[in-house]
Amino acid sequence: MRAVDLIRKKRDGAELSPKEVQFLVEGATRGTIPDYQLAALLMAVVWRGLTPAESAALTEAMLYSGKVIDFSDIPCAKVDKHSTGGVGDKTSLVIAPVVAAGGSTRGTQTSAKGQRSVCVPMISGRGLGHTGGTLDKLESLSGFNVNLSLAEFRHVLETCGCALIGQTPEIAPADKKLYALRDVTATVESPFLICASIMSKKMAEGIDALVLDVKTGSGAFMKNPADAEFLAGLMVETGKRMGKKVVALITDMDQPLGRKVGNALEIEEVIEILNGGGPPDLRELCDELSAWMFLLGGRVSTIAEGKQLSGEMIATGRARDAFRDVIHAQGGDPHVVDEPSRLPRAKHVEPLKASAAGYVTAIRCEKIGVASMMLGGGREKITDTIDPAVGLVLKKKVGDRVEAGEALCDVHYNSDARLRDTMALLAKSFETGSEAPPARPLIEKIIGADGLSWLNK
Repeated sequence: MRAVDLIRKKRDGAELSPKEVQFLVEGATRGTIPDYQLAALLMAVVWRGLTPAESAALTEAMLYSGKVIDFSDIPCAKVDKHSTGGVGDKTSLVIAPVVAAGGSTRGTQTSAKGQRSVCVPMISGRGLGHTGGTLDKLESLSGFNVNLSLAEFRHVLETCGCALIGQTPEIAPADKKLYALRDVTATVESPFLICASIMSKKMAEGIDALVLDVKTGSGAFMKNPADAEFLAGLMVETGKRMGKKVVALITDMDQPLGRKVGNALEIEEVIEILNGGGPPDLRELCDELSAWMFLLGGRVSTIAEGKQLSGEMIATGRARDAFRDVIHAQGGDPHVVDEPSRLPRAKHVEPLKASAAGYVTAIRCEKIGVASMMLGGGREKITDTIDPAVGLVLKKKVGDRVEAGEALCDVHYNSDARLRDTMALLAKSFETGSEAPPARPLIEKIIGADGLSWLNK
């Protein structure tokens, strides 16, 4: 087989066989197919899509391009959550400690092996396009190590009830290669590539169940609700074929989640939530996602019980303690939980002021993400270095009243050269009108729950 022939075949709309898909994935993993050919293949997939057989073959080939972790000897349900990417989406950093704390059968923040009912092995990614990445946020914590070995990953999971790492060289190496290329070749949005990337990585974690947060709206990769539902169904079906419990929530990303966008700023907002405060939309979604993780893990029997347990973990401070524990276990500065001022801070803050009075009728969410990236909070090229301190703090969200001259958002920046273009983009990101728009539901649909006896909502 030759890569160029298979690229042409896919470009022309023909179906690749499982052996041909395997050849391409092995070439990506071993480096025998160059980046420019892989980029061409990715674009052909974006253009032509994949058949169900191709999609299954790609996911399986990527899964077995590396090691599949076996956590079966750890006597608890292994449950993870994954978001398809959004602006201001820091839910993973709230949910992991909440579920770790609530999954402890003794109710302590740190339990020995055998004393947990649910734990959270979480392998996350970096930012893609205009969306932020969990790993980039974690690395704004001084010393935090996302590059644990599998043995270290296991140790932290058993000790803390959750562990937060990036892909190791052993786990889905084909995905790690293709993930980085997708980010810089405008090939992120394909539902087939998203499904194969997410599910190969998640199935390699040794999990029993998975909760998916599939974003839709102006700041999501799936801007159309129908596309989001297609992706959600694709991933739920893929997980079920692999014998896992999977549910997908379609959630709104027509405006940033929470009020803070940018790596250190988002860690700060996570701490606010774990202290019982923070924006209500972020808290609502974290409670819902945590509840589903508790349900799929067998910790509770209804979503209402799961939400109550999530609230208890925050109200009692046990989730905050669990976050502190995992930061310490992975080499970070645990004092930041009690002293957020230790986080990186930008040198300058510039407000974006409203030109007229009215109500915020829309926020162009993708532009907000791009603005944060332009400040240095994300990557335009693989080799770019992220500035963890920069970002945006929204002072107004959709439906809020604003007066002329009042701040719509504060821009946290370190480079004067980056500020001008960023402010120009942000000025186009907020729309105002004479009346507040009708409120949109944060959680639009749930896929994978109907007719399944183990999901008793």
